[in-house]
Amino acid sequence: MPEGTSSAILLEARFVGRPLRRREDAVLLTGRGRFAADVPPPPGTLFARFLRAPAGPARIRRLEVSAARAMPRVAAVFTAGDCPPAAQPAVNAVLAGLPSARFAPLAGPEVPFCGAAVALIVAETEAIADDAAEAIELDLEPLQETAADPAFAWTFGAEDVAEATPVVVTATIRHARLAPAALEPRAVLAVPDGGRLRVHLSSQTPHRARTDLAAVLGLDPGAIHVAGGDVGGSFGAKASITPEEAAVAMAAWRLARPVRWVASRSEEFLSAPRGRGLSVFGRLGFAADGRARFLSATISAPLGARLTSSAAVPARNAARCLPGPYVVPRVAARLEGRFTPEPAIGIYRGAGRPEAAILLERLMDRAARRLGLSPVEIRRRNLFPPDALPHSTPTGEVLDSGDYPALLDSALSVAGGAWEDLAAEREARRARGECVGLGVGCYVEPCGRGWESARVAITADGRIRVATGSTSQGQGRATAVAQIVADAMRLADPAEVEVLLHDTDTTPEGIGALASRSTGLGGAALLQAVAFLEDEARSVAARLLNAAREEVLPAPGGFRHAVDAERRIGWERLGPLEAEARHTATAESWSAGCVIARVAIDRETGVVTIEELAWAEDAGTIVNPLLAEGQMWGGLAQGIGEVLGERIVTDGAGTLLTGSLLDYFLPRALDMPERAGFARPSQPCRAANTPLGAKGIGEAGTIGVPAALLNAIADALGDLPEEIVLPLTPETIWRLAREGPRA
Repeated sequence: MPEGTSSAILLEARFVGRPLRRREDAVLLTGRGRFAADVPPPPGTLFARFLRAPAGPARIRRLEVSAARAMPRVAAVFTAGDCPPAAQPAVNAVLAGLPSARFAPLAGPEVPFCGAAVALIVAETEAIADDAAEAIELDLEPLQETAADPAFAWTFGAEDVAEATPVVVTATIRHARLAPAALEPRAVLAVPDGGRLRVHLSSQTPHRARTDLAAVLGLDPGAIHVAGGDVGGSFGAKASITPEEAAVAMAAWRLARPVRWVASRSEEFLSAPRGRGLSVFGRLGFAADGRARFLSATISAPLGARLTSSAAVPARNAARCLPGPYVVPRVAARLEGRFTPEPAIGIYRGAGRPEAAILLERLMDRAARRLGLSPVEIRRRNLFPPDALPHSTPTGEVLDSGDYPALLDSALSVAGGAWEDLAAEREARRARGECVGLGVGCYVEPCGRGWESARVAITADGRIRVATGSTSQGQGRATAVAQIVADAMRLADPAEVEVLLHDTDTTPEGIGALASRSTGLGGAALLQAVAFLEDEARSVAARLLNAAREEVLPAPGGFRHAVDAERRIGWERLGPLEAEARHTATAESWSAGCVIARVAIDRETGVVTIEELAWAEDAGTIVNPLLAEGQMWGGLAQGIGEVLGERIVTDGAGTLLTGSLLDYFLPRALDMPERAGFARPSQPCRAANTPLGAKGIGEAGTIGVPAALLNAIADALGDLPEEIVLPLTPETIWRLAREGPRA
């Protein structure tokens, strides 16, 4: 580390830890944001429309496009034979032996699923492109259903852990396919520009998008510029390029003209990457004293017709997150992934972590019933004590730090007191005829893995300019970045920091916003870049102050002379200077938390009212409490959606039945909890893999909230079946309520 670097920067923090308002909001709330669809199309821009297969899987008998190609002002009609990929996008090899991505810009001669794009029409107006699509003749031959092709199989932990224990409980959770449903649909404007291709893209990983587009088009990555802008939500679905985006870029490059496509909401439901869909089964064995002895789990993952970059991550995460925050000496987790006739299923907020937490928490509650213990007591007997961490789990992970029992106590405190008091209030309400329940969800969240980059510069005119390889899709990243850099550079105001994001020409190559890593790893890269910059700036300051380098000390806003404190120089006089850094984590950090839910159920309608969520979360150092709470609320809403209503539904022929927001459930304001309380420890367990000490918080709500809600509903109904098929819609709950309690 260069001279002048201080790992104690946060001990003197003035901005890190403060709830500063988001700098992004003024622009976004006044309609001045610039999303991919807002970029003004250059003169001569063509407009794209996709013809989609009305059924699938199928084989194309006939695809006649000559009439469409002959129409006036139609520039081109592409089919699969016109645009084969030059190479496949990379698949993250988190498991050995993963197959290729099976990526194709357009489908053919076989159609993998209903809704797949089989032709791309490019015309001078959207209306002409629509008319040309109507002129294409498409005849499909349905394919016989066959067994899904395996893509991977893996085992974490031991091969076999079964042993004779007094109590063995089982649970099966079948997760629905979910639509990420970002506010901003996919959009792309591809512009040939002086021998390069500039691509305006709604993406959470612009550098990955550039690499993958280059592979598919057969270009050098330097020939592609993925241009920045605002991104209206991603949740994992925009982490990899999609076939439509590649087809539009290919059309623009081939025709040497700009081409634009903005997906409709229906197209998003039909063909955009989906999330969840895992089926998980677990067996948890307990000794007579209520302590867990072994856990075996089987995880099956549908993958869709192709692999996204992170296709294997959800199943892998679900396996490696076992046994969560609990001491379980022996664990075996087997997982498999199979191709399925549907759009790609990849990472979605949480990516396997919710599946592991829900399974564990259902098993814990079922065991508590068998053993005659309260849900809190069985967890107290099995949670890792803080002095047992760090700990290497049976699945090969290292829980770095945490105080899991204290988080349970904090959640109880937010909920109003001891579990016995909460249970007594519940019983009093039940005596009055109410259907109410309490649920607990403890969890861990792996985060902060891999690397991230940053560049910090003093411009020739004295401004502080920062570029980060991480990205923002609504998290307020620019605000947090400015707070970190303002402290590191001893600035008077974070407003002095200009932040660049989302542009491969102006930011260093980075990973992007994935897996709750951007504040911890991205923040560490920022601190390193500032340290490198300060090392250079100190020499410049010494020259300008006519002093020896060792006589120059850090001071607010710049540097000062060690003896004559009046001899000062500000950053603005030291440019132009620039420094870049890449921070690679030496280990992974693990956030943790506990959620307690109280629900009421209307027996006549099956409608669940979430009366209260009490939540304790330890994500290490919090850079901005307002941003952290916003992430908690966002994850909370999506966790509610997963349990109570979200699901992609198709008929027996693969036709989509939830093709609009009229058919697909999304949580509304009325579905949110009537009361929610958040607690963070006064002395959080800092992450050791970043000088910030920050862990992830972006996915926590999708991990702990669904588990607590599911257990609260089970408590209200007297239990749930061993096999649970999510979501628990009002109809499902209405039927369960009439069946009565289960053993």
